Amino acid sequence: MKPDPKTQVVALLKSIETGDPGPAAIVNPNKYIQHNLDVGDGLAGLAAALQALPQGSARVNTVRAFQDGDFVFTHTDYNFFGPKIGFDIFRFEDGLIVEHWDNLQETPVSVNPSGHSMIDGPTQPTDLDKTEANKALVASFVKEVLIEGQMDRLQSYFDEDHYVQHNPGIADGLSGLGAALEALAKAGVAIEFDRVHRVLGEGNFVLVVSEGRFGGKACAYCDLFRVAAGKIAEHWDTIQPIPDRADWKNTNGKF
Repeated sequence: MKPDPKTQVVALLKSIETGDPGPAAIVNPNKYIQHNLDVGDGLAGLAAALQALPQGSARVNTVRAFQDGDFVFTHTDYNFFGPKIGFDIFRFEDGLIVEHWDNLQETPVSVNPSGHSMIDGPTQPTDLDKTEANKALVASFVKEVLIEGQMDRLQSYFDEDHYVQHNPGIADGLSGLGAALEALAKAGVAIEFDRVHRVLGEGNFVLVVSEGRFGGKACAYCDLFRVAAGKIAEHWDTIQPIPDRADWKNTNGKF
């Protein structure tokens, strides 16, 4: 029996650590569009990036894997060229991977103010019949609150202060979020969400890929939300600066 796409993607990512060439058979050798701007396009670019790793140095632990139609998206604890937390998105055509996006952030040395890491917490999707409703809820939150700044709408998306936060600098609850935003504002650091590029979900987990600016610098946001009883209950994220175009190793763009 052929493995499902989520299993195949997890094996492909693990092969970065093991060096096993077998899982790479899931990648279309004639069409592989790369959106990691530090990696060249196609299989040749991917191979060059992997060859640059010091032998035996890579570690890969994929904690979450989800599927939404032709897309598989994962949440992984990495160590290559240093420890990182990453979201990866793979698009399939005719049973093969033809496109890849990711967003990576250096792993902090300690847990956040509420004792959570960037990757711990629930891993298995539930409420599979509510996928589209949960995607719509999260997309509405991002649009109204994060992009349009309708802060009066904030509380309607949450069950009071029952909100688990995995961002390394923010405590649990809306109170923790408010305190963090206030501290950033006092420091003159603005968080701006300008545009949503993709909303993917499976059951009670929804991933939103956005672009904006953090402290005035262009960046990509990946925000993973867990929904419970129609409210946002938990959040994980990564923020990655977008390099200057002159430094891109492919021409496909971040998104």
